[in-house]
Amino acid sequence: MAPVLLQLAVLGAALAAAALVLISIVAFITAARIPPLHQHEEEKFFLNAKGQKEILPSIWDSPTKQLSVVVPSYNEEERLPAMMDEALGYLEKRQKQDPTFTYEVIIVDDGSKDQTSKGIFSSRGQKILMADADGATKFPDIEKLEKGLNDLQPWPNQMAIACGSRAHLEKESIAQRSYFRTLLMYGFHFLVWFLCVKGIRDTQCGFKLLTREAASQTFSSLHIERWAFDVELLYIAQFFKIPIAEVAVNWTEIEGSKLVPFWSWLQMGKDLLFIRLRYLTGAWRLQPTRKMN
Repeated sequence: MAPVLLQLAVLGAALAAAALVLISIVAFITAARIPPLHQHEEEKFFLNAKGQKEILPSIWDSPTKQLSVVVPSYNEEERLPAMMDEALGYLEKRQKQDPTFTYEVIIVDDGSKDQTSKGIFSSRGQKILMADADGATKFPDIEKLEKGLNDLQPWPNQMAIACGSRAHLEKESIAQRSYFRTLLMYGFHFLVWFLCVKGIRDTQCGFKLLTREAASQTFSSLHIERWAFDVELLYIAQFFKIPIAEVAVNWTEIEGSKLVPFWSWLQMGKDLLFIRLRYLTGAWRLQPTRKMN
């Protein structure tokens, strides 16, 4: 009996190894380059406060604002107005209290694919905030992220990231979820930890504050365009040893999510595996970006 079990174990290990090799080959062959940021002619300009056309700025230029807020938006007609009311209310109040505080808000129309990078690369801020259009995170919590960034100083090469986190709410959320969704959540967290990112409990909260230099380094290296792009972003940051602070923020689930639990998490699981394999096999490579002007 023992020799039979041993043979089965060896066969199982061989099949697992063969499957991993096959998946690695597929990941390497199908690896795409960094997606080009195509802009239509009308997207190369914006209207300033005087209604005049100006060429869109570049992340490679020196900053002219203290804060850029980038909001990816895909069919968010119902949720975006409330989020923007809160965000602009906070930003305008902060500017009245401190006239030297300058900001801009960039709403990115995602279309059929995530185009967050378009907004990042056109930002003028010294710091860049990624914020979800649903308004699930309260906007004044940006001050918590700013403190998280400051606590990381001195920043190597002026690069640092503060990630909003819902990890402290996990027990409460588990009590409201089905066993199946809880299992999927734990499975996803394990894959993130095992394959890509160590030490960050919540990689998916859409409330992240980056220094301008960290944004240019990480976003210029991104390949993933959909749900798992946050994980690749943090994978790249950890590769370049960019310090990351995980900061607890207030968060409320807002109806209207585009995430379909099983199929979206299945897609993310595939993306996580391919992120790891493509970097391991050299299909994707990471190099430092050029310095700011």
